[in-house]
Amino acid sequence: MKIRLGSWHRSAKLALAVSVICGSASIAVGQENASVSRQPASIFAGPPKLLQEHGAGEGPAWHPEKGLFTSGEGNINLRDRDGETSVYQADSGSNGLMFDREGRLVVCEAVKRRIVRLELDGSKTVLADGFEGMKFNQPNDLSIDSRGRIYFTDPQYGDRSGMELVDGAGKHVEGVYRIELDGTVSRIIAHEVDRPNGLVVTSDDRYLFVADNNNGLGGARKLWRFDLQSDGNVDVESQTMIHDWGTTRGPDGMKLDELGRLYVAAGLNEPHLPQETAEQPTAGIYVFSQEGELLDYLRIPRDETTNCAFGGDDLKTLFVTAGGTLWSVPTIAAGDPAFPSLPSN
Repeated sequence: MKIRLGSWHRSAKLALAVSVICGSASIAVGQENASVSRQPASIFAGPPKLLQEHGAGEGPAWHPEKGLFTSGEGNINLRDRDGETSVYQADSGSNGLMFDREGRLVVCEAVKRRIVRLELDGSKTVLADGFEGMKFNQPNDLSIDSRGRIYFTDPQYGDRSGMELVDGAGKHVEGVYRIELDGTVSRIIAHEVDRPNGLVVTSDDRYLFVADNNNGLGGARKLWRFDLQSDGNVDVESQTMIHDWGTTRGPDGMKLDELGRLYVAAGLNEPHLPQETAEQPTAGIYVFSQEGELLDYLRIPRDETTNCAFGGDDLKTLFVTAGGTLWSVPTIAAGDPAFPSLPSN
């Protein structure tokens, strides 16, 4: 495996000194990070606003007519366009949520160990519930490429006694998988990533970014980039580290804006010792170029920052989930989700 370091890498601990400016942040770096650009208030257009205290643990996904869907408290919850909240689907045990290009909600049902799709007529289709006769671990997050193929991560957090997936040598696998349009499931990453969490395919299908977030003592907390081939497999030799969070909480969910920049949820405000440190607040949204340059950082004053999604009529509102709470922040650029499509200029 080749490791080609991004322009903002350090091997031990996070070297951010953050001063809040209109809810965004300037970035002061040490000599080892002297090449980092400083772009205060260039990406976020205002401070984060707290919308909900409960019910938004993960998986935000925006629907232009219905509103914002989140995973929380065991359910799929809906915050409608008027700000009213309700349980959309009880006992789903969901994590990552994403609408496909037809407006169907694709769900990582972590508790039931499967990927499902909620059809437009209200029915549910099970897309995948195992690989080579073995049940998945905890499907966590997903992304969809331009052809409609679904990519998802399958880590195992907490109790590991029920894990079934192993490789040919009998070693447990926490991998990344692809679901073809005909339903075929392929494993595209096995052990190249320690414990995959969030992921995203770029709009041109060139790259797959994978968050490596092992919250165990000494675990990996890194963001990786892989070249994505036309057949949907990754070029393992292309593996490139974009950023390393060291000993604090690593990267979780992520999304792309219309300029191809990554918005990555990561970090902690309070330590979870001995596994995760927080020598200074690091919880929030990190914005990177696809080459690994840190462009901006938005602090979220709640633990843990888990995911984000663009929404609103112009797709210039970033919704952020953090410890069950829900936040919104205006952005300069629009997001680029599979659905809904970018608004016309």
